[in-house]
Amino acid sequence: MRSMTCRRLRIALLVLALPLVAGACAAPVGAVRVDAQIVQRELTGNVLNTGELSRSTRNVLFFHGLSERFDEDSEAALDTMRKNIVAGLTGRDVFPAAAELSFFHAEASGKRSYYLAAAVYAWIFLFPDGGASLPDPLDPRLRMAADLYNRGIALGLASPDKTVMEMRAGTYELPWGELDVAFDKDRLRWAGRDLIDFVPIAELKVSGLQVRIRRPGIGAALAAGMVPITEDQQVRDIIAPRIKVSATALMRIDDARKQLEGSRMRATLDLYPESETETVVIAGRMVPLEQEPTAALAWGLQESPVWERELKGFFGSVFQVGAKNQLVSLTPPRFGQIPVVFVHGTASSAGRWAEMINVLQADPAIRDHYDFWAFSYNSGSPIAYSAMILRDALTNAVRLLDPEGKDPGLKQMVVVGHSQGGLLTKMTAVHTGSRLYDAAFKKPIDQLNVSEETRDLVRKALFVEPLPFVKRVIFISTPHRGSFLAARDFVRSLLQRLVSTPARLVKGTAELLANREAFAAQGGNRLPTAVDNMSPRNPFVKTLSGIPIDSGVDAHSIIAVKGDGPVETGDDGVVKYESAHIEGVKSELVVRWEHSVQSQPEAIMEVRRILLQNVGAK
Repeated sequence: MRSMTCRRLRIALLVLALPLVAGACAAPVGAVRVDAQIVQRELTGNVLNTGELSRSTRNVLFFHGLSERFDEDSEAALDTMRKNIVAGLTGRDVFPAAAELSFFHAEASGKRSYYLAAAVYAWIFLFPDGGASLPDPLDPRLRMAADLYNRGIALGLASPDKTVMEMRAGTYELPWGELDVAFDKDRLRWAGRDLIDFVPIAELKVSGLQVRIRRPGIGAALAAGMVPITEDQQVRDIIAPRIKVSATALMRIDDARKQLEGSRMRATLDLYPESETETVVIAGRMVPLEQEPTAALAWGLQESPVWERELKGFFGSVFQVGAKNQLVSLTPPRFGQIPVVFVHGTASSAGRWAEMINVLQADPAIRDHYDFWAFSYNSGSPIAYSAMILRDALTNAVRLLDPEGKDPGLKQMVVVGHSQGGLLTKMTAVHTGSRLYDAAFKKPIDQLNVSEETRDLVRKALFVEPLPFVKRVIFISTPHRGSFLAARDFVRSLLQRLVSTPARLVKGTAELLANREAFAAQGGNRLPTAVDNMSPRNPFVKTLSGIPIDSGVDAHSIIAVKGDGPVETGDDGVVKYESAHIEGVKSELVVRWEHSVQSQPEAIMEVRRILLQNVGAK
């Protein structure tokens, strides 16, 4: 009986002990296999890309016994950390952690002073005082610290509504005192423009471009607006409205580690437009600036009316407002720089060059030699008229920008035209004599019964001389012998009813139509539209195709051909190869793509090659 009782007791004790034994057998530390991307995110994530603290910063909190305190009272924990730094009780590892913790708290509390604290700590880590050792270039905290600094100054110096970064001198609050920031307001004046409205690019998501170019470095990357200083409206109009310039803000904090010991710190704010420099010297080191030209370009186009002009610029009054014929520089013109002028095609706009401009302007070898201009026009107007407007615009721009003729860059202009824009481009580089006029009229121009104003308009449009400052032209998908789509009668008939006559041509049109007997061919009761001009049967395009490029101008062709069939019998959906191909060009590249080939990498790289060759660069 006693043995049975003991046995039952042992069984009961064993049952009670099983949970304890099971718990003791479960390992408190271990590792399991997971997707490597999960581990990578855990090791590289930080407050900037996940909203959570990085592994390295959590380690620092643990080593300093501040993990729980930071969770309970972040400001007290950060104050303790700073006091330990000042007392010399910490190593260099604490600075990137303090930067991230300050930024984390700023995000949670909305207190701007902690963004600036993040920038201060990050600067100390990146650019240590005196002869202190530099961070290991492979240390991932180096990039994190740079990004925390960049975002810290952008948010710490933000406007009250947080929409822009304020570029000004002032005194700002720090968690432990104040920061006096000096700024030379003359830095806001650049290339004859005042820079305004500095939007942090880190807050911009880019769409519509295949390539987003970022040059990692130090400083807050910004998209800045521009206001012309001159009162000359013609000069002001040369700069594209609402276009943004890429710039970088840098806040220098000399002897930052030493200054941290006091309650008042000093810093100097600098501003660097992208075209001015890509690097700065900090503590004797050459350091790249953070730059994001793609986002600045996209932000400017987002705010621009350029997209609205595409169909308005073709149909005109059907949309109640026509496109303004306009030549603009996408950046302030710089002395010695060669203008590259982009001319869009039918029912298009300057915005369609965005991908090409984005890639080209990011190349220092291109940017150091060229400025980018764009010409917008009513693409439904007669081609000879639009080409006249282009020639006048280029001539006026050169005269306004270089009245004394001393700028060598303006004497080497490159014009790039897509589709109909290629025909306008050709008419900057040909000597037509009377051929275009003779194709339209059978009476001499002096015998037309029109006003002198209309006679001068006809003479300027149809008696063409090459512009002396245009030295190179590039044709992209250009219908030199017309477009097979424009040959279709129902297409032309429909568009003829919709396309309106530009206001400047209304009077001249009425006068010319009163001279029907002077027309070389029966023209009905209206002047031809651009679509008429691009019909392969049209006398204008047939005559223009037979006029060679002037011997003083180098020409290049980029031709799109769809599919894998023979090039010679191919087309791009709008223009046949046999129409786009012309003899006598310096180079011809065929790209297997559709008509809008100007955004494709092969076309962009070919334009880049031509531009580099033009200045003798490799």
